[in-house]
Amino acid sequence: MVIDINNESDAEIDESVLLRLTQENLAALHVSPDADVAIVLVDEGAMEQLHLQWMDEPGPTDVLSFPMDELRPGTEDQPTPPGLLGDIVLCPQVAEAQAEVAGHSTMDELILLTTHGLLHLLGYDHAEPDEEREMFALQRELIAAFAASERRRSTA
Repeated sequence: MVIDINNESDAEIDESVLLRLTQENLAALHVSPDADVAIVLVDEGAMEQLHLQWMDEPGPTDVLSFPMDELRPGTEDQPTPPGLLGDIVLCPQVAEAQAEVAGHSTMDELILLTTHGLLHLLGYDHAEPDEEREMFALQRELIAAFAASERRRSTA
């Protein structure tokens, strides 16, 4: 599995956390170990350009996902085939502002946004209420499992 993380922003981010998160999420969703994903962190100006170009909306956003091979989550018996999942683009500055409002750390917000972006790469959406309930429940489950894993890791 290739998880490429490229921090093009000025923010200092612990990329190892995002790497472990993505590895754990992909394993939990039974995605092939031969699937590839890229995570790019960009400043507000670059995110604003992408947001306008791809979503036709002004201003920077927190996360954008660009699926490639339209892969979907697998099962234990039948994992997702190998392929290119796509790109997740994060804006740490927007994440920081959202984290302050939510009352948690910027890294916690980036964990949420990375998980959210990964679910979009795997075909999840939240345009309809049923889709939103399903996606956000899975998102909470994945984040809770990662937090538990990180707690175990820090006490080991």
